[in-house]
Amino acid sequence: MAEHLLQASWKRQVKAMTAAAGSAGQAAVPLLLCALLAPGSAYVLDDSDGLGREFDGIGAVSGGGATSRLLVNYPEPYRSQILDYLFKPNFGASLHILKVEIGGDGQTTDGTEPSHMHYALDENYFRGYEWWLMKEAKKRNPNITLMGLPWSFPGWLGKGFNWPYVNLQLTAYYVVSWIVGAKHYHDLDIDYIGIWNERAFDINYIKVLRRMLNYQGLQQVKIIASDNLWEPISASMLLDSELLRVIDVIGAHYPGTRTVKDARLTEKKLWSSEDFSTLNSDVGAGCWGRILNQNYINGYMTATIAWNLVASYYEQLPYGRCGLMTAQEPWSGHYVVEAPIWISAHTTQFTQPGWYYLKTVGHLEKGGSYVALTDGLGNLTIIVETMSHKHSMCIRPLLPYFNVSRQFATFILKGSFSEIPELQVWYTKLGKPSERFLFKQLDSLWLLDSGGSFTLELQEDELFTLTTLSTGSKGSYLLPPKSQPFPCVYKDDFNVDYPFFSEAPNFADQTGVFEYFMNIEDPGEHRFTLRQVLNQRPITWAADAFSTISIIGDYKWSNLTIKCDVYLETPEKGGVFIAGRVNKGGILIRSARGVFFWIFANGTYRVTGDLAGWIIYTSGHADVTAKKWYTLTLTINGGFSSGTLNGKPLWKNVSVNFPKNGWAAIGTHSFEFAQFDNFRVEAIH
Repeated sequence: MAEHLLQASWKRQVKAMTAAAGSAGQAAVPLLLCALLAPGSAYVLDDSDGLGREFDGIGAVSGGGATSRLLVNYPEPYRSQILDYLFKPNFGASLHILKVEIGGDGQTTDGTEPSHMHYALDENYFRGYEWWLMKEAKKRNPNITLMGLPWSFPGWLGKGFNWPYVNLQLTAYYVVSWIVGAKHYHDLDIDYIGIWNERAFDINYIKVLRRMLNYQGLQQVKIIASDNLWEPISASMLLDSELLRVIDVIGAHYPGTRTVKDARLTEKKLWSSEDFSTLNSDVGAGCWGRILNQNYINGYMTATIAWNLVASYYEQLPYGRCGLMTAQEPWSGHYVVEAPIWISAHTTQFTQPGWYYLKTVGHLEKGGSYVALTDGLGNLTIIVETMSHKHSMCIRPLLPYFNVSRQFATFILKGSFSEIPELQVWYTKLGKPSERFLFKQLDSLWLLDSGGSFTLELQEDELFTLTTLSTGSKGSYLLPPKSQPFPCVYKDDFNVDYPFFSEAPNFADQTGVFEYFMNIEDPGEHRFTLRQVLNQRPITWAADAFSTISIIGDYKWSNLTIKCDVYLETPEKGGVFIAGRVNKGGILIRSARGVFFWIFANGTYRVTGDLAGWIIYTSGHADVTAKKWYTLTLTINGGFSSGTLNGKPLWKNVSVNFPKNGWAAIGTHSFEFAQFDNFRVEAIH
């Protein structure tokens, strides 16, 4: 009889659960009966035995490289809306950490970012867009943690070598000047500084950097190393007491939620200082949800930082749409608040750096995991995820198989949490559109009658946040404009008297740096131009091309006419080009194919099928010299192309069979000064 009563009671309980869930599928309802009635497992959340590690936050990377390139060109109000979804507290991703690239003039994945010191005696703290982005983040969240990390370095630091550690003092001075400039010109306090992204570290350099920071009164700036693997940095620290002392955080990339023994033995903070890097679909969201919990459970990592912040670069560049959200159409204003934004919110909106993980965190019996954090003042946040293997694979590393199935999980609050009367509930279900919910608030849980315990029915690919905080919210704006292709007719005369940004809209530099320039000696038509400003190859992070290039437009463009005024500054050796159908960029830029129309200061022209200049379609003499303006026109139609110089045909009906489509581009033959003006492209769709 008792058994029947229990079953009946259990059936009523399930009915109550289903009813209470309303539109959100299965939701959490406390079991009023003894927790043992649930055919599941019990998990105790307790602080009686002290707390776990201090939580340092969830963040994202802008840069590495040029990942926020198109964001700056968005019209208002859309640009501010995107920034709100990323940084505004209790609104969207509400990020705790912003990590930016210290631009070094080299190709660093999806483009180049300009250095604050192109040349030895040059300092300019207004280039690029990372300064602006950090200020916008701080405006929304004054407590956000700021980090800087170099990928490439300007060439002069290497003194002829492709290596940043030739002169340790010089490189440290360069990096410290960036930190000082951030404060002096933008009132930005940089909290953490890195060494060299995913490349070799130099033990003596790290020590020199610490000494120089201290000498400049920047004792509060912490060092994170080495933004690569856990080793050899961890072992090096254990063998060198000074190195151990000067490094504050060990940052590893794509750790697969695991750490190593040496890293733990250092007793330093451990961070996943770059992670995610996955298409921002529901699978990417599942990856992000899983690692945000399991980086701590499996690997003791107290911060996780996503590459990248926002996918604001041409989608056909490497790792297209691998941002927490997508904003790659400044010309239309269209953007997409993708699922990873709301996955972030499950943690970020209900925790803060300085909170502590409980020691009682772990895996669920039938797959998934749970963490709990507290501010030490009575607040508690519990995050439960059940991401399945299939729907949570990150781009790297390989994910060993595991199984997740439906389960009941009972959580028992003990210690200082046993008297908590109520928990707010936030819910996400990834997967089929008909069952999909993103960051939905459910009815709160009352715990007074249940002795501090509650039971969740968990399906796969779900995320629950249960929290004492009532400040969470799902921010929203009216839908942005519809997606539109890049305009078929586009022109830019670069006539900007006082540009707010150093780069012209929509041009995405892939080797070299192209900046607004004012010709003081030319009062006429070419007073304001776009200039390629690098005169030597940077210390590279990736495989920069030997020619500079900036791409623009729609990758689907096939038949088009590109017209541009060009000015060679280097006598005899100088060369410039305009191009169409450019089919590769980012780290693959060296192998870019297309139709490239070059003119050279030695009085020749060339048409090539690739940026490297190996595939020569035609060449000949042209009436060209340095220090004079010329107008180039390139027309590509079907399998043929032709070009004019100052309106006169120079070559025509040259056969071009590959590629069929790609971006438009401008560039120079080598790392040399050259100028561009009155750019115009007309594509036929």
